[in-house]
Amino acid sequence: MTQVFHASRFFGAMTLAAAVDAGAFGPADRRRLLLVSNNTDIPEISVPLDETPGFAALRDRFDDVRSWNEIIAPLHPSDWKARAIETPMLGRLLQSHLGVGEVDELVLESVIVSPARTLPGLFKDCSLTIYSDGLMAHSPTRDVLPGEISARITRLIHLDLVPGLTPLLLTEHGVPAEALPVGAFRRVVDQVATAEPGDVAGDAVILGQYLASLGILTVEEEAGLHAAMLGALVARGHRRVIFKPHPAAGRRQSNRLKQVAAGLGAELVVAAEDSAAEVLFAKVRPALVVSCFSTALVTARRYFGLPVATMGTELLLQRLTPYENSNRIPVTIIDASLPRLGADGSLSEPPPVDLEALIDAVAYCMQSAAHPGLRETAAAYVRDNGPERYFKKRRLEALGLAGPPQPRSDSRLRRLMSR
Repeated sequence: MTQVFHASRFFGAMTLAAAVDAGAFGPADRRRLLLVSNNTDIPEISVPLDETPGFAALRDRFDDVRSWNEIIAPLHPSDWKARAIETPMLGRLLQSHLGVGEVDELVLESVIVSPARTLPGLFKDCSLTIYSDGLMAHSPTRDVLPGEISARITRLIHLDLVPGLTPLLLTEHGVPAEALPVGAFRRVVDQVATAEPGDVAGDAVILGQYLASLGILTVEEEAGLHAAMLGALVARGHRRVIFKPHPAAGRRQSNRLKQVAAGLGAELVVAAEDSAAEVLFAKVRPALVVSCFSTALVTARRYFGLPVATMGTELLLQRLTPYENSNRIPVTIIDASLPRLGADGSLSEPPPVDLEALIDAVAYCMQSAAHPGLRETAAAYVRDNGPERYFKKRRLEALGLAGPPQPRSDSRLRRLMSR
């Protein structure tokens, strides 16, 4: 019997290692095969996950590690999907190529996008475990899943990033969520930090994202947001700032921010792209960690006890389209629960909020058909707190949560819901 795991990000691989250590996948009496994929725009010029310096600390959890990119080359992991008529044949060929017999569990970081969406069709009849490596676990499932996939999902494994907040992902299919022990993940990070060579030094950290690549902001707007973060940190007295670029963002961000730092009389140190932010936290212990809505803001506070702050979330809440964009929940969580960094370097706490009720209300407005049971919570939240900041007026009107209910044709409703 074999367990097959998939990971495309180092953070996800650390989450899997923590889950294995915590006993989430039972004793080591079955073969464990890890498929790694590189989903960057041009994977040929970036370092594969299993060749990054810190991966050696994770390697012993698996009996074998194979590259999905090499298996399907020259096709891209994010683009290739097996045609339905070819799936049985390709599944047999894949299992033969990997040298696996019967697969009893397939462990995926997603079932929405390729390659994770492709793998269940190639490994038929086994149970599916989904693991979530970030705040996206608290978002409602973005797409409707076919029954042949949803019926096979037995659990969602996740990091306990927001205590008291239960993930919404896959709940419409009755999938239970299992939180990993906090200590298990921290121990894995410490192992990786010890194994990775080299150190960087700085007294504050900016976590880059790839908002322009996702089409949320323009390149100039994203550069301006990073510059504003750097300016605010300098205003707070920080003179040596570490910039941790997102692995998918490339070097453009770092080069532009270095110029900004020089103009401010500060030094910008660029951390390795292929290292996890959590490893940086373990090594440096910065005085402040700043980003927009990166999950690493929460891991910095939850697992390392570091001061954190957010900047730019109000703009993101306006720019995210369509409303059901899965990033909306992570942005909402960060905006509503973390301190906000001002341009003058000041920190301000967000207004008090019932975070669980807010997330349920936003989730209902995102995916009302999948979560009809959240309607009363959403109605009560909007009634008590108003529609500002986290809701769109047209969306509330379409759902009958704002203004006098008005009958609408199906086509009119669809147009309103898409805004």
